[in-house]
Amino acid sequence: METMNRTRELQDHVRAAFNDKTALKIVGGNTKHFYGNKSNAKKTNVIETRIHQGIISYEPSELVITARAGTPLKEIEALLAENNQMLPFDPPHFGEHATLGGAIATGLSGSRRPFTGSARDFVLGSKIISGKGDVMSFGGQVMKNVAGYDVSRLMVGALGTLGLLLEISIKVLPKPNTEATQVIAMSQQDALITMHKLNQTSLPLSALTYENEKLYVRLSGALSAVTSAQKKVGGETLLHAEKLWQEINEQTFSFFTESNNKPLWRLSVPYIANIDLNENSLIDWAGALYWIHSDKKAEEIQQHAIEQGGSAMLFRTHQVKAEKNAQDCFMPLPAKIKQLHVNLKMRFDPRGILNYGRLYSDL
Repeated sequence: METMNRTRELQDHVRAAFNDKTALKIVGGNTKHFYGNKSNAKKTNVIETRIHQGIISYEPSELVITARAGTPLKEIEALLAENNQMLPFDPPHFGEHATLGGAIATGLSGSRRPFTGSARDFVLGSKIISGKGDVMSFGGQVMKNVAGYDVSRLMVGALGTLGLLLEISIKVLPKPNTEATQVIAMSQQDALITMHKLNQTSLPLSALTYENEKLYVRLSGALSAVTSAQKKVGGETLLHAEKLWQEINEQTFSFFTESNNKPLWRLSVPYIANIDLNENSLIDWAGALYWIHSDKKAEEIQQHAIEQGGSAMLFRTHQVKAEKNAQDCFMPLPAKIKQLHVNLKMRFDPRGILNYGRLYSDL
């Protein structure tokens, strides 16, 4: 009964905003408030999702968990850990109050992503409130139930612009029996070549990251497989490596904290791209993701990413600057893809009240 009341409360809030044509800023744990654009709506009200929390169902044997969007991530991860399971995409928290809804709305994944999959790959179903205040359900709790499956995936990374998330069903995976991290000193060019070669092997890789002349190779799986792989990879075994990966995931690693006077850019590129912006970088995802601190113009960084077959986004400014709010953090979309975004927005949120401008300034 209480859950139904909370759902109605959120519905009433959305319907009132729909009738008044008032934009809504959707807030969960607010730990990723820096991500994306600031709304340029003239009038905005805040709607909080943390009132709608709790784990609805969890079947360890089925590897599926369903929870309300306001449920703290740490609560979900603690329950999974009790059953030796995990969220496979390593969602960053960026704060103590991070929620499941925020993890799905941003769609961010950690260093494990190239080897297990992204957040989008593990969403089985969702329930949302549309921009008209209607409750809509998509997908299910098992992979074979594909009705509306792709619609659920649309909510991943949409930053709440298509619907206010109420519930999410996610496929989980068993935790690896053993993990070890090897550290190898080498140049960036050698590291890119090594990552590419390692990625073509059958080794039990779960992370390939490079920073400051060091390649970090994480291996996950059965003890015998990890031990054998360590010998093949070489390098030195890093003690207490879980701390390293948590710091990289949560951006408390020294690379992220020592250049806080410059904006942080996130470049997604093909493997072994030739990224050369004369800036220090941390390379993750086996060479497909570059983190770069740079105060170069957005057009220069974005053009460089395009030339390498990728894209760039302004991920974070440690000091809020007018330049961030004057442009989209995300790269402009090609005309045809932009029209698809517009069509989806009109379908789910015809008056544009849900997180207006958070993803793109005019959506």
